[in-house]
Amino acid sequence: MLCYNMAAPAKSTDGSLSVTTGQSATVSSVENVPLQYSLLLDHLIGDKRQIKDLNPTVMGALPSPQKTEEQKMIERGMESCAFKSLIACVGGFVLGGAFGVFTAGIDSNVGIDPKDPLRTPTAREVLRDMGQRGMSYAKNFAIVGAMFSCTECLIESHRGKSDWKNAVYSGCITGGAIGFRAGLKAGVLGCGGFAAFSAAIEYYLR
Repeated sequence: MLCYNMAAPAKSTDGSLSVTTGQSATVSSVENVPLQYSLLLDHLIGDKRQIKDLNPTVMGALPSPQKTEEQKMIERGMESCAFKSLIACVGGFVLGGAFGVFTAGIDSNVGIDPKDPLRTPTAREVLRDMGQRGMSYAKNFAIVGAMFSCTECLIESHRGKSDWKNAVYSGCITGGAIGFRAGLKAGVLGCGGFAAFSAAIEYYLR
């Protein structure tokens, strides 16, 4: 009986040790869970995330063909300032010509001879005046378009940025160069007016 009573506490001590060991193991495993979760986040969205190459063939799309030297040369030519200025010049010429013909069409004094204002102009005289006004507007619009596009491209290449400031600077240079022929005051007004107009257009488009 005495032996049984002495052995019983020893058994309970072993049981308490096993329970304590199990609890400590559980606590240590629970403490490791946040650490493993943070490591998982680092590999998924953190700094340790591997950047995968988005290859169209891997994603199931058709592979893009390799560009030839001729295609690269054409792309460089189309992105050059000379080509952009040429396109702006042609577009300005067409737009200016159409605008000149339109304004001549609604002008009641077109074709009238200043020496004899009471004489009714002929259709040929009206068409001649409309053509002259359209050509004059076309030349002016072509010059303004080419100057604006060229200066904007050069400013963008110099700054290395594509934002609204390029258009404002280009508008100021273009307006100042055109208005400077009539004097310093006209050049300053032209610079400010073209810059404000360019800023308004950029704000509307963006």
